[in-house]
Amino acid sequence: MPGYRFVDLDVALAEIQDRGGPAQLLGIGGGEQRNHHSLGELLEMGGRFGQFPIGAVDYASVATGPATTREAVSFGLRLFTYAGGPVVVLQRAAAARYGAPNGRMEILCPAAGGAAALIAEVRELMVRRSVLRGQVLTLGGSDFEPGIGGITFQQRPELAPDDIVLPDGLLDRLHRHVAGVARHRDRLRAAGQHLKRGLLLYGPPGTGKTHTVRYLLGALPELTVVLLSGPSIQFVTDAARMARALQPALVVLEDCDLVAENRDFGSGGQPLLFEVLEALDGLSDDADVAFLLTTNRVEVLEPALAQRPGRVDLAVEVPLPDQRARRLLLLRYARQLTLSPTVIDEVATRIEGMTASFIKELVRRAVLIAAEADRDTTDGDLTTATDEMLDEAHGITRSLLGGADAFDEQ
Repeated sequence: MPGYRFVDLDVALAEIQDRGGPAQLLGIGGGEQRNHHSLGELLEMGGRFGQFPIGAVDYASVATGPATTREAVSFGLRLFTYAGGPVVVLQRAAAARYGAPNGRMEILCPAAGGAAALIAEVRELMVRRSVLRGQVLTLGGSDFEPGIGGITFQQRPELAPDDIVLPDGLLDRLHRHVAGVARHRDRLRAAGQHLKRGLLLYGPPGTGKTHTVRYLLGALPELTVVLLSGPSIQFVTDAARMARALQPALVVLEDCDLVAENRDFGSGGQPLLFEVLEALDGLSDDADVAFLLTTNRVEVLEPALAQRPGRVDLAVEVPLPDQRARRLLLLRYARQLTLSPTVIDEVATRIEGMTASFIKELVRRAVLIAAEADRDTTDGDLTTATDEMLDEAHGITRSLLGGADAFDEQ
């Protein structure tokens, strides 16, 4: 089994063992040699030659969330009763240097069909009790964050609706399309409607697409979420497989235009694009899985990705903020400052065509100007920061932060 499934195996076996009456958990001695032998060989050689005596159980501390761990059995014997008879299970973690790249269990059971029944129940419990269920995950692994077997656990964001400044009704549409389908899955199935769905968020850089995704992750704690961006998009097939097992689930592909450009623009298309399409098509219609894609360049998206039901059912533009949105964004980022409504309105008018990222930097710049003068931020600091940010000398900065006309005069 993959490395990230081993802790689920530990959870499943512990649950079955605990409910089966009297049980024991034993370790096996014998040093490194034990890693080269099967359960049958260990028992035979231990009984005949005393080479593998009873010893301490080996454990490994395994992440089960962003801030939680579990002491999982990495090498040990579980002795318990199952289906009315005795069972011995050897549970061992992956040991690549001994030729065992994956964790596994080995079973001895005298009852006919007992081992097969145990395996089937373990598999079912590994899905139902999975430590990945309800988590926010990224694939690819990290040396600095908690994770297991190439999967990293992320803290689920906590954003209030007031933290999101979007056109009226847009957030409700997204929430209904992701969560509403999950909530009413039985009615939809009864009516012969598919559950899998695709959403596309598009708009200029810096308008708040990622921020909107973060809100949805926090607002839908019942969903298992797999985040893919940059190089990790190569794991889209694995993400779809995990989402299907852990549904209801959401797979997020950020900046999907990097792999899903229209094939007419290049020669031969991108192999990764085909993986994305296959992942979307490979899910059955009744899979409670949503794909959420974001892009800055909707005009170059592959039509096969964007124009087929079941791939993308809802496309929503996250536009440049209008006057009302710019004012709300200024108030949001400056909520800890004392600024007059008049100046807020004036600046909101002056920065027409700018993005949320630009506005966030604008307020930060005003605070920095005041900090250098060793005083609180004033209306004048916000005005000065606006002058600087809008100055032609900062055209490059405006383009990077989302200015609409940074190169118009070049």
